[in-house]
Amino acid sequence: MSWLESLQNAIDFMEDYLLEDVSIEEIAGHANASPFHFQRTFSILTDITVGDYLRRRRLTLAAEELMKTETKIIDLAYKYGYDTPEAFTKAFRKQHGVTPSDVRKGIGKLQSYSRLVIQVNLKGADPVKYRIVEKEGFKAVGVKRHFSCVNDEHLRRIPKLWDEVNTDGTCDALVPLNNGEINGILGVCVSEPNVRAIDYWVAVENVDVESGKFDVLDIPTSKWAVFEVHGAMPNAMQDAWKKIYSEWFPSSGYEYAGTAEFELYPAGNVYESNYYSEIWIPVK
Repeated sequence: MSWLESLQNAIDFMEDYLLEDVSIEEIAGHANASPFHFQRTFSILTDITVGDYLRRRRLTLAAEELMKTETKIIDLAYKYGYDTPEAFTKAFRKQHGVTPSDVRKGIGKLQSYSRLVIQVNLKGADPVKYRIVEKEGFKAVGVKRHFSCVNDEHLRRIPKLWDEVNTDGTCDALVPLNNGEINGILGVCVSEPNVRAIDYWVAVENVDVESGKFDVLDIPTSKWAVFEVHGAMPNAMQDAWKKIYSEWFPSSGYEYAGTAEFELYPAGNVYESNYYSEIWIPVK
């Protein structure tokens, strides 16, 4: 089964059980991916989180049922996953701009979100520049944080970690320890199958394991797809991830290997338009 077919399987599963309390582990399992990897891929390709997609689709169906039936609002609230009519009304109004009662009165317009279908767009004007690298396992030293993926907590907390290490002297302390082949600060994601959490590292490669106050990470021997990123952060990095998952993976013949992946930030001003960085993804 191809990568795109696996992703569509997960979306179809969400749709089939849209009114059920399904877990992210179950959803990701239909894509043969870890919860973190599925959530990340889904967000990159759609610009919304899995939670946002489920909420938008449920409220779309709720609006249709409001217009077509005489079902009580309180019953619709429970059917579509809300504990109280007040919580349902608040979420409904946030999406549609009107209350359920307004819809029953024929007031206002509704905002409908359709079922997602994965498609491949053929593009070639802007090539994806990459190389394949086979590298023996290596060690990195740095700081580690454990982030939950529940309700996309990791998406909010990782940027805060970068703000912290850039202001408290952590990155300055790591630079002298960088004595391996890979030159720069690494942002490393380590996830496991069926675990709703990740370990995220800000680290540098260090061949002598001179960790000092820092923790040590073992990154396994891997075949890496290394992608060039040109431009200011964070937009250049976000755009690169989207091209990788929407264009490169579907046509490359490679699959994500499931081990640690990282972004590489060499020395320089990350906010300049000509800044160079890289994305390293383990593939098979």
